[in-house]
Amino acid sequence: MKFTVNKNDIIDVLSKIQGLTGRKSNLAITEAVLIRTSDTGIVLTVTDLETGFEGIYPASIETEGTAAINARKLYEIVRDFPVDEIHINEVENNWIEIGNKNVQYNIVGMNPSDFPDSPNIKDVDFFKIDSKFLKSMIDKSLVISGATDDKRAHIKGVFFETIINKDEKIVRMISTDGSRLSSVDTFYDADTDLPVDIGILIPKKGLNEVSKFLTREGIVQIGVKNNNFVIKKDKEIIIIRLLEGDFPEYKDIINKKDAYIINLDKKLFLMTLKRMSILSSENYKGAIFNFSDNKLVITTTNPDIGESKEEISINYKGEPIEVAFNPRYFIEILNAIDDDKININIINEEKPCLIEGEEDKSFLSVVMPMRI
Repeated sequence: MKFTVNKNDIIDVLSKIQGLTGRKSNLAITEAVLIRTSDTGIVLTVTDLETGFEGIYPASIETEGTAAINARKLYEIVRDFPVDEIHINEVENNWIEIGNKNVQYNIVGMNPSDFPDSPNIKDVDFFKIDSKFLKSMIDKSLVISGATDDKRAHIKGVFFETIINKDEKIVRMISTDGSRLSSVDTFYDADTDLPVDIGILIPKKGLNEVSKFLTREGIVQIGVKNNNFVIKKDKEIIIIRLLEGDFPEYKDIINKKDAYIINLDKKLFLMTLKRMSILSSENYKGAIFNFSDNKLVITTTNPDIGESKEEISINYKGEPIEVAFNPRYFIEILNAIDDDKININIINEEKPCLIEGEEDKSFLSVVMPMRI
């Protein structure tokens, strides 16, 4: 295999795949990027055995072939290469020459036949979604990350479903860590052709890699095939192996019936919560929220540091409510809301609190109360 490539055509993708090739697995070959020639250039493939990526990029091919190169080292060489044109030549015994007449690297490659086969995803029933909507859905869902060592599928994954109503169709992503939950929707017209009854669990770490490849422009295609979630964008494709398990019934949790709606300035509330979280620690994470006659008083107490208290004027005329929440959960939610005004939906000290933007109802988060 011998070809010439412009560093500007591959530097971006080599940077983005580091999250996949940098993960530890039982196979050393997963640290490599598989490079093979095609009719239009080179095909780059990587996998961490759960999420796979493949993309086609322009190159001038002199001889055909396939090679596997350590992805980190290739990225560093390309990133710091002094000129745009880079010659890559596979010689005997998987050794690979990278460089030009002035700069030369001789790198030990890996055996490309050891690279795992990609899943068979022919005849995928794709449907379209704006790239910016999918990226926003993923990013807002991943606000709730969950413990990395949690073995429960509904904590490790995001529930992806299609909802077909009479007047509209919805693609929804639901994420939870047991203490909070978020729901993000993209709405379609009723005459849009969406697949019915999709309800799958997609690993959060796989979606995190997908987000890196999505931009705020263009259209992507998504579909499900053979226990894989597939995202197709231009000449790039990402395949994520789905999780096995069930997502808990959540619709009652996001029901705003009987809730008292409190409208707040997002920035004002956010800065208050940040000040209240200054005294928090691993052992003292909570703050007491007191809702009473047109005011919200938030207090924090940490025996190791001290205490703090702040009052905000609100539009509240209901029965007094004293409830404990983790301020960090509210802070992360508010940072994901685009509106300048937010609505807090509060029922009592035992029910979850719902937070959403005043105008944008596509994103809703739920925070469970803590025990006082």
